[in-house]
Amino acid sequence: MPGPAAAPHLLDLLAARGWTLAVAESLTGGQVTATLVDVPGASAVLRGGVVAYATDLKASVLGVEAALLAARGPVDAGVARAMADGVRARLAADVGLATTGVAGPGAQDGHPPGTVHVAVGTPAGTVARSLRIGGDRAAVRAGATAAVLELAVEVLGPGPAGG
Repeated sequence: MPGPAAAPHLLDLLAARGWTLAVAESLTGGQVTATLVDVPGASAVLRGGVVAYATDLKASVLGVEAALLAARGPVDAGVARAMADGVRARLAADVGLATTGVAGPGAQDGHPPGTVHVAVGTPAGTVARSLRIGGDRAAVRAGATAAVLELAVEVLGPGPAGG
């Protein structure tokens, strides 16, 4: 289910469980939250979103361990998992989504443009996916938005991870 089409499905899956959602974004800059808010009735599920673009905000606002950020940098699957867990806790939601990566055009800390990590945290655990997305800044950001929404649908859909 591509990109924005995943948003209504995700919100339906959450509503069926009576669960709420929070979003932590870095490279997507609020695009994931905006995509969700575009769906009528999102307020029944979505608690809020945090854009933690600066690395220090990932620690101070989302609770990502400073030692993890110092050791791995902000472009890391473990950081994405910690962001998802942190936003779940800070916004008192059942599910947390997170995006971090390099939109470009230049590299960041040795990571080429298009390096993206997305994560979904649920009461059952937290799953991250690492991707390389081609294209310009807008394409990378759109791809990251689609990827985190699609991962959430996979995690919450029928099956062992979603119940």
